[in-house]
Order: sequence, then structure tokens, then C-alpha cells
Amino acid sequence: MESNPKPGKVWLLVLVASLGYFVDIYDLIIFSIVRVQSFKDIGIPEGQMRSEGEFVLNMQMAGLLLGGIIWGVIADKFGRLKVLFGSIVLYSLANLYNGFVQDVNTYAWIRFVAGIGLAGELGAGITLVSESMDKGKRGYGTMIVAGLGVLGAILAYYVSEWFDWRTAYFVGGGMGLCLLLLRVGTFESGLFKKKDNQQAVKGSLWMLFNKKERFLRYVYCLCIGLPIWFVVGVLVTQAPEIGRALQSETPLSAGKGVMFTYLGISLGDVFAGLLAQWFRSRKKVVFICQVLIILFSVWYLSSTGISENKFLVLAFLLGLGVGYWATFVTISAEQFGTNLRATVATTAPNFVRGALIPSTLLYGWLVPNMGILHAAMAVTILLSIIAIFALTRLEESFDKDLNYMEE
Repeated sequence: MESNPKPGKVWLLVLVASLGYFVDIYDLIIFSIVRVQSFKDIGIPEGQMRSEGEFVLNMQMAGLLLGGIIWGVIADKFGRLKVLFGSIVLYSLANLYNGFVQDVNTYAWIRFVAGIGLAGELGAGITLVSESMDKGKRGYGTMIVAGLGVLGAILAYYVSEWFDWRTAYFVGGGMGLCLLLLRVGTFESGLFKKKDNQQAVKGSLWMLFNKKERFLRYVYCLCIGLPIWFVVGVLVTQAPEIGRALQSETPLSAGKGVMFTYLGISLGDVFAGLLAQWFRSRKKVVFICQVLIILFSVWYLSSTGISENKFLVLAFLLGLGVGYWATFVTISAEQFGTNLRATVATTAPNFVRGALIPSTLLYGWLVPNMGILHAAMAVTILLSIIAIFALTRLEESFDKDLNYMEE
């Protein structure tokens, strides 16, 4: 591979990474969208829908956490492209098989396998794009990857409306296998190729823990992403319960709310990328996003008598606030050397998803004492404050040269 790939090849790489993340997001949230329909079809009683749904979702989350580690190590040891091919094959086949399940245990284990596959897509894609583009322009690449990618959530919603749940899984698996044909034309990261010829420790998880400064750097990277999944997983997903507490005019739809939130996230990723290029700073953009999260969440959680239309507008605005997902992953990738970069970029987003568990536990503990509205407000503000503090501890990485190794 040439040391400086032609612009056409670089933008093909960005397109392929974007479409990969599009399919990844589709497959990541399709269970949440078709859960009720699919459970009814395989005979899950109404009274067990919530508990069995949590079981299946937790299995998928366990797969994401395990997969984040597996694919991150593979990407740093053997190459980013191997992850992009291996992960999409795994989650595509799992989603095709999901269309045939007849019982909840099989359903859960297949979502576990799908979760392992889904964990590799974003981190490897962002790392490959970041390492292949000019340091002053790589933000545009990662912006496009995330901006186009999260639109997969919109497609997932409409496919589930147009077709039955089994077809929705078949569509996800089929899209992934078709994307494999496009990936044949992509190339490996030049920085990885260069590093591959050097005698250095590659993809070692232990390196994240064996040096205090590096460990704290990793923890701070995780902390800046904490508010994202709490907003999506609680403020929007629990819209029916929050709506009742707000004495809403009509029951609020979590499905519609998630769709509008992801639309906001998609545009937010684009705006975050553009603002980062304008300010020449990713840290300033993440700070602005934290302020927006606090403002929009307080507005939402204090909207007594909220209408469905106002909820959907606020869900969209909350999506804009947490639309720094790609910026978060890019910052994480830029904080570490080439021999550890993909491990960080792949584990960080999945560990942040997993951090929703302690966040919801804290939220659940506060609800009986403070009520659902004040508890949600308190946890959201706390997570944003933690994110802002972590941001102050990280160096600005906008123009950082990524051609270096972790010792």
C-alpha cells in the first residue's frame, strides 16, 4: 500500500466505514424496536415481557463488552481491516439466524453473539479513518462515519413498521453481507503497517493498567461519554413513565422518541465535527454538548403537561446534545499511540454503553427518595459534570500527530 493513499481511496474508506456503522446501529437497536412483537410471536406471556426483555438486552450488552476487548486487541495485533471483515460477518450471520428463533434462550444467546460482532465496527472504523486522513481533516471523516451511521436507527424503525420482526432481522443480516463486497476495495492503515514492522508491544490490555498516567487517561476518555447512553437509555426510553410523572396529555411513545433522538444524534455528529474543525478543538465541542445536555434535560423533565409533539422536539434536541459520539471516540483514539489506539477506540464506546448499568442503578436508588423526575435530572447533571471534569484532564488532540507508540 502506498504511504499516502489517493484521496479517492481515502473517501471510499470513509464511505465503507460509514455504511458499516449504519448497519451496526441498525442491528444494535433492532431488538429494542421489535421486542414486543417478537416476544408475542414466540409465546412470551405479557407479564414476563419486561424481565425477559432485560435478559435478552443484557446478553447483548455482555456480548458488546466482551467483543470490545476481543476486537480491540485483534485490531492492534493483526490489523484494523481484519476487524472490519470479521465483525461484520459475525453480526450479520447472527442477525440472519435471529430471524428463525423460536424461544427466548436461543434469542438471548444469538443476541450475545451479535453483540460480540457489533462491538468491533465503530472503533476499528474510526481508528482506520483517523490514521488514513490528514490530521487537520480527519474530523470530517469521522463526522461522516457517525452522521451517516446513526441513520441506521431510522431505517430500523421504518423496516419494523413495514415488515414483520423476522424480516427486520433478515434485512439487517443481508445488508451486512452485501457490505462485505464493498470492503474488498479498502486498505489497511499506513500507520499500522509501519508499526507492524517495529518491535513493540501491540494490543496489550495490561498496558492500560500498568502505568498510572495512561490508566487515568483511559478513564477520563470513558468519563466524557457517560451522559450519552443515560440520555438515550433512560430519559428517552422511559418516556412513558416520565410522561406520566409530567402528567402528559397523551402517553409518550418511546419508539418515536428514540427515532427522533437518533435523528438528532445524526445531525449532532455532523455539527460537532464541523464545529471541531471551525474551533480547531474537540474539547470545546464536547463542553458545549455537556451544557446543551443539561439545558435540554432540565427543560424536558420540568415540562408539566407535555404534549407528544413537544416531547418529540425535545427528544430531537437531546439527540443534538449527545451527538458527540463520534467526537468522543475520535478523542479516545487520538489520546493513545498506534500500538494501543484500536484497543482504546474499540473498548471505550462499549465500556461507556456498559456504564449505563451503574448509572441506572444510581437512578433506581434515587427514584424512591426524589421521584422519577428529580432523580433523572440529578443523574444527568452529575454525569455531565463528571464529563466536564474529565475533559479538563485530557490534552487537546485536534492537530495531534498520531504517528507514535505507547512505551
